Amino acid sequence: MDFYSQITRNKRMTYVLFLIFFILIGFLAYIVSFVIDWYFGAGFIFFYSIFGVLTIIFAIASYYSSDKIVTSISKAKEAPVAKFKQLHNIVEELCVASGLPKPKIFVMDDTAINAFATGRNPEHAVVCVTMGCLTRLNRAQLQGVIAHELSHIKSYDVRTMTIATVLVGITVLLSDMIFRTFFYGSLGGSNSRDSGGLFFAMLGISIILAILTPIIAKMITFTISRKREFSADAAAVQLTRNPEGLATALEVIEKDTEKLEAANKATAHLYISNPLRGQKLLMKSLFSTHPPLKERIQKIRGH
Repeated sequence: MDFYSQITRNKRMTYVLFLIFFILIGFLAYIVSFVIDWYFGAGFIFFYSIFGVLTIIFAIASYYSSDKIVTSISKAKEAPVAKFKQLHNIVEELCVASGLPKPKIFVMDDTAINAFATGRNPEHAVVCVTMGCLTRLNRAQLQGVIAHELSHIKSYDVRTMTIATVLVGITVLLSDMIFRTFFYGSLGGSNSRDSGGLFFAMLGISIILAILTPIIAKMITFTISRKREFSADAAAVQLTRNPEGLATALEVIEKDTEKLEAANKATAHLYISNPLRGQKLLMKSLFSTHPPLKERIQKIRGH
């Protein structure tokens, strides 16, 4: 496998997906502003500006507190050095090799085998592993998993996926505003009386968009996540120079039947393996947060 080409190709695709994402949000905000303006007779530019300001505030707040939010949701606790010496040693060794500052290290008290990284940049990053990782993987396998997570940090994947999560949240909020305006707005407003046919046509379109846009946005987030996993696998192998460490770790994870108790849809894309993979989903290939483990293992081994 040409690892450098793999990483470059995945990053390029991510930029394209984000461009589509921002276009979707901008278009949905336009429709929301149009509907509210028509209901209440206020200025369209005013509402569109308000959405822009709120979006920026929401994004900044999420960006700076992402690590605290994720570790809290995941019920993770910071790992003391005295109790988790091997874990700290592995992280320190890989940080020296990769030129990264040592991130905060957290542990989840869960027997499932999984791990994730979060934070806004390498200087404010967190690596978290489950107790299942520490007790059921050997040192080489654990090193492969940690290298994978550090690769997410070094390539700023954690920032990318945090922003993607925020963008999905914004689309959901905007969609909710359309529904609230429809059900609670004043249908007797002057604009709706004067141009009833056009108004209801636009309202119908906006409702359809309100339903479809969050779904499309979520699909884009999942696609970004899948692309990033291949890149992180490739970078982890470059870092450890031991493809079998990560490959065999993923094989153990694939066979793991333990459920991650703290798993949820908001943070699933951050993990090295989809913690929700046992759930049945319609159109699974589109709504999966990760590529199939077998495919990842094959790419690592160059098959």
